[in-house]
Amino acid sequence: MSYGTETPEGAKKLVDSGWTYIDVRSVEEFEAGHPVGAFNLPILLRDASGGMVPNPAFASALTKSFPRETKLVFGCRSGQRSAKACEVAEGLGYGELVNMAGGFVGATDMFGRVKQAGWQSLGLPCATAAVGGRSWRELSAD
Repeated sequence: MSYGTETPEGAKKLVDSGWTYIDVRSVEEFEAGHPVGAFNLPILLRDASGGMVPNPAFASALTKSFPRETKLVFGCRSGQRSAKACEVAEGLGYGELVNMAGGFVGATDMFGRVKQAGWQSLGLPCATAAVGGRSWRELSAD
């Protein structure tokens, strides 16, 4: 693993300095709320039964939309899917990668206690729908 890990506050500082934030949550999660300026590139998509399956277009959409020298912060709900996205991006030749620990909502232990506060709970800038970001529908159409 050669990608870094940052808290939501640290990720915000990176984004403010020019890094690109990629939200790898589902389209529905992204539309309900996301960091302002985020790009939605789901690593998993909902199937017809409502379950989650790997997004077969994730890697191609990533390489088509973002040059390999782009500095990327990946975020999800709590930090698990975004860690996987970092691994995939690393395998595609991206070099400057950060996983946002705690994700958008926050990470909890098995008893529901907060282990790491998320972007939203820390009061960092949020948007809904595709306002203040770029949706998967847009990225997948490029």
